[in-house]
Amino acid sequence: MMKGQALWALGTMSGTSLDGVDAAMIRTDGHEIFEFGTTAYRPYTDAERATLRAALGRWPGEPGVAEAAEVVETAHAELLARFTGADLVGFHGQTLAHDPARRGTHQAGEGALLAEALGLPVVWDFRSADVGLGGQGAPLAPFFHHALARLTGAERPVVFLNLGGVGNVTWVDPSIPDPDKPGACVAFDTGPANAPINDYMRLRLGKERDEAGALAAKGRVDARIVRTFLTHPYFLKVPPKSLDRNDFHTLLKSVRTRTIPNAVATLTACAAAAVAAGFSQFPSPPEAVLVSGGGRHNRTLMKMLADRLPCPVKPVEAAGLNGDMLEAQAFAYLAVRVLNGLPTSCPETTGARMAVGGGQVSRPTVPA
Repeated sequence: MMKGQALWALGTMSGTSLDGVDAAMIRTDGHEIFEFGTTAYRPYTDAERATLRAALGRWPGEPGVAEAAEVVETAHAELLARFTGADLVGFHGQTLAHDPARRGTHQAGEGALLAEALGLPVVWDFRSADVGLGGQGAPLAPFFHHALARLTGAERPVVFLNLGGVGNVTWVDPSIPDPDKPGACVAFDTGPANAPINDYMRLRLGKERDEAGALAAKGRVDARIVRTFLTHPYFLKVPPKSLDRNDFHTLLKSVRTRTIPNAVATLTACAAAAVAAGFSQFPSPPEAVLVSGGGRHNRTLMKMLADRLPCPVKPVEAAGLNGDMLEAQAFAYLAVRVLNGLPTSCPETTGARMAVGGGQVSRPTVPA
């Protein structure tokens, strides 16, 4: 592979919602996106999901982590073996713990094992270098969002909002050609999104999610709980900033005496309120918010966002993009940037002291 040439990269994402593994191919030189390729999804089984959930919040060497890593590696190897034509893989792994201020960040899964299984170079461990330079290690999709904004012809600032277990936003000014230049991107985690809703549904009803927001639509929001939620010190922090999936674990306790529909409605309102709170931290108002991730399928959450935000809120499909695969595509894009020695984050996106190219490259002993 020649540096700087357009490559077919295969990216993966296993998010904090713990639903499964997304994989997607794109052709890129790490600057422009030339083509979107095939995609696939492998859900975790109930047993696999339980293993991952049991390891949340744990660090390498702690109980359950090795078992979680094996689940991640096995699921990825099975899914990625379905693809042909890839030049390299961008493997995110599964975030189990994230504490950049103290202990660092922990994504389970060994990229070197995948490289041997697939016979392809694998770029992985995307976040550690950023954390080592004082960054949050998250979010990491902003440079890809910048490329997407330019690809779709945006001329004024636009916001990409990902609603996974945790919500994150990227404010993009597409008039600035390079994503690591001052003013091109501002990014941060907004707050909890699907994780509290999904956890509550599992605990109370044995279901993985509030499908399409149907239960929240029947409930009444407890405005007092939402107001208290917004007093959390996180919302006063200046970006860049990031969260662990369980940083707002007390949110479930706050709704425990409410009826199930009212509790789910209130948790959904908290997710929307967190996004709205972040708008005050953008350099200028965006012309639209483009939503990706599982949360965009929650019609109640999307309506709450539309009611709270001062600009149109649309799923990214309105811009011709695939909202289920955006993060997997992002790690395909970042893998090529790593291979080409380009930065993957910068002070404005993660708070790192300088632009940094995260990720390490593992090559197979016997290429495919």
